[in-house]
Formats: sequence, C-alpha cells, structure tokens
Amino acid sequence: MKIRAEEIASVIRREIETYRTSLDVADTGTVLEVGDGIARIHGLTNAMAGEMLEFENGISAQVMNLEENSIGAVILGDYLEIREGMKVRSTGKLLSVPVGDAVIGRVVDPLGQPMDGLGPVQSDESRPLEVIAPGIADRQPVKQPLQTGIKAIDAMTPIGRGQRELIIGDRKTGKTTIAIDTIINQKNEDVFCFYVAIGQKESTVAGVLDTLKQHGAMDYTTIVSASSSDPAPLQYIAPYAGCAMAEYMMHQGKDTLVIYDDLTKQAQSYRQLSLLLRRPPGREAYPGDVFYLHSRLLERAVKLSDDLGGGSLTALPIIETQEGEVSAYIPTNVISITDGQIYLIPDLFNAGIRPAMDVGISVSRVGGNAQIKAMKKVAGTLRLDLAAFRELEAFAQLGTELDKATQAQLDRGARMVELLKQGQYAPFDVIDEVISIYAGTQGFFDPVPVNRVRDAEQAVRSAIRDSHSELGDAIRKAQIIEGDTEEKLKKVLADVIESFLSGNSYDPR
Repeated sequence: MKIRAEEIASVIRREIETYRTSLDVADTGTVLEVGDGIARIHGLTNAMAGEMLEFENGISAQVMNLEENSIGAVILGDYLEIREGMKVRSTGKLLSVPVGDAVIGRVVDPLGQPMDGLGPVQSDESRPLEVIAPGIADRQPVKQPLQTGIKAIDAMTPIGRGQRELIIGDRKTGKTTIAIDTIINQKNEDVFCFYVAIGQKESTVAGVLDTLKQHGAMDYTTIVSASSSDPAPLQYIAPYAGCAMAEYMMHQGKDTLVIYDDLTKQAQSYRQLSLLLRRPPGREAYPGDVFYLHSRLLERAVKLSDDLGGGSLTALPIIETQEGEVSAYIPTNVISITDGQIYLIPDLFNAGIRPAMDVGISVSRVGGNAQIKAMKKVAGTLRLDLAAFRELEAFAQLGTELDKATQAQLDRGARMVELLKQGQYAPFDVIDEVISIYAGTQGFFDPVPVNRVRDAEQAVRSAIRDSHSELGDAIRKAQIIEGDTEEKLKKVLADVIESFLSGNSYDPR
C-alpha cells in the first residue's frame, strides 16, 4: 500500500481545524487579579461590554473594560470569595432582573434577589437593566398630574406623569420624606412605585419599609436596596434595576413612579469602580462619562404615546448637596438632565417650615400642564407672592416704618407660609389642597392669628368633608372653582372661620 503525502496532509489539516480543547478561551477565562469588587480576567476573547459572566462558584460579574490582553469586570456579589486562578465563563446574556407583579410588595437587591424573607421572587419574565430610552415619536406631552399630596409642591412645582423632577438639598432637610409622602399619596391612584435606596443604612431602609407598611403603601410598592455595606457594583446598578422593573409595568400601560435615593452615592460608587478599572479621572476624580451615567437613566422617564399603551414612568432623583453647593459637579449635571428641581434648604427646615422648599430656586419646567385647572387658577400667583413676601420680610427686619398695604401683604404672606407647612407622612387630597390655598389667597385666614392658621385649616377641611361634601365633589367634577360653587364655598369658609374665631363648633344650618 502506497502512502500519499497529500492525503496525510489533508487528514492532519482537517483534524487541526476541528480540534477543540475542553478549555475554549472564547467562552472561558481565568482570574488574573481580584480586589475591591474588580476582577481582571484572561481569555474570554468574545466577551461583549455589559455581558454577564459567571465564576465557577456561581457569583456573577459584568464586563466593563475590554483591553488588549484581558478584560475588566465588576463583581456582583462578595468579591472576597473570588480567588486568583478561578475559572470564569461567559453567558452571552446582558444583566437582567426579574419583573412583573411578582416584585410588587417585595424588598429585593439590585439583582432581584429577595431581602424580605418572604421566599423567592416567582417571576417568569426578566428585563435587561440597560435599554435605550424611547425616542421622540414614541412619547407624548406630559400633561397628567402626579399628585404628591404636598401643598407647596402641587401648587408651585407640580409634577406630571412622565416627568423628571429633582429633589435636591443638604443632609437632613426632608428629601426622603417628600419621596415617601408621594408614594403614600398614590394609594388610590393606580400608580406602581419603586423606591431605590442607594448607599443607605439598612436601618434607614427598614424604617422606610415600616412607614410604607403602616400606610398600606407596600401593596403597590417595590423597594430595591443596595445598602452602604454592599459592594460598589451593586450600588452602581441599583437605579437601573429599579428603572427596568418600572419600565416593564409602564409597557403594560401602567403609570409608575421611581425614586432614586440618592444618585450622589451612585456617582461615588461609579467613580470608585472607574478608578479601580484604571479609567482616566476627570473633574473631582469622576470619570468622563459620569454625565452619561445619569442621563441614560433619567432619559428613560417618559409618557408613552397612546399607540404604545400610554403608560408613564415618572422619576424623582434625589441629590445631596454639601453646604447648599448646587453649583458642584454632580448637582449641576443632574439639574441639567431633569425637568425642574425642588430645592430644600436647612435654614427653612430649622425654622420649622417643612417642606423646607426655597420657592426662588425651585421650579417645574412642565408647570401648569401638570395641574388640574382649579389648582392652576388658585395657585397662579402664589410663587410670586411668596417671593415678594420674602423680600418684604427681609426689608421689614431693618425696622422701617411700613404703610398699611405693605403690612397687609406681610401678614398675608406669613399666613400663607404657615398654611403651606405640612406634617410628615400626611399627604392631602388634591381638592383639600385647592380649597386650603383658595381660602388663603382669598384672605379668609387673614383674621386668624398666625400660630392658629393650621388649626383653622383643619376646621375648614373637617367642615367641608363632614357637612359640605357636595362642594368637594363639585370641584372634583368640574376641576375648577367658579359660579355657584365658588359662592357657596365663600359662604362656608366665612362661616367656618367665624365659628373658629368665636370658639364655637361649626353649625352648617
């Protein structure tokens, strides 16, 4: 038998082409280095940016850097369990979280794992954390109100469904309280709420959970928690996880509200990851894409077009300032992305004016489009009146003689400030807000001593709720105060205030 060299060569060539080892560098890699939540991995030549990886002990990671000889990945779990030399495999999947009704009423981590001891999250559906925001053609104008139940906000910086309204201020000025009040106020509004706690103490998150349970708000709320003790990668992905869960409900035609508390800590965790991944630092050591970090998140807030179901995602990001420095890097970034801001200041908070909102710098760029007609009418000049009151108040402190009209304006302003104060976790129905502000701007509280204005307001609310509910129903139906309704309301207000000042209980007869 004659051996032909070309046949041998072809067999060898075919065997080489089909030869595979059990270790394929395209799908499997090895940990070169690990530390501080970051792993550098050799191999995985086909890995994609943002792809999920799995270590041999089951812990997940996400690809962040694609370098010439290795990849940089962030470890989504306890990085102390990862060792040099461990095998890593690619999954071909993007980072996703469970979504749907199964997550409502639950407390989960940013990977969708339960933290409330109520068993696994039984969901057949999942959604990638990162998706491209809907385009202009897929949106419609924001014109339906999302009532916060807070008089000062609904009157002067109204929030619409699909809007992004920033809550900004120093530590301990009531930012989270506004967010929790807003969630509580959605009780009968068919809005699904998602509270994302980033870098908070676990005791703080437990307190929020307890408050929401007390008010029956957990029936329509999900808490996504990446606490201060969690690794930086989990704090970085937490807002995207909450947003993905809300987006799923939005695409079912539902209205949703997402609160990011707070994005300052997310930016700090992202800075930590970026520096560990040897990405070049920029201003204040933040990476160059820190603006994109927040813009790609907040641009996903939207009111979808009717063709896509008309669902909405409203975002309330929270930013913490240092000594009121709103011109710092992260605050200015987020201010420029959002549709307005509610600015809270310590001086007002310490003076007992809560919410401690600075009406001068707080604004809503949706404005009256996100108010019912009645609120738009009664609160039209409220912001200007309060701003003028602040100026006059500063002037009056100089001890200058004031004319009668100026003194009257000061007295009215003091009563309006008192009227706009509100207790914690006690949101108002929008019709109650309208009637209170109407009574204040029309001067019905002018004879009432300043320190008794809130008692008088409570007397008005009780009288209308118990004896004149038809007035509230008429305003709710017409969405405006005018004609006979206005005349009856004026008479009731005058009678209630007169009874209040005389110390008698109100008699509707």
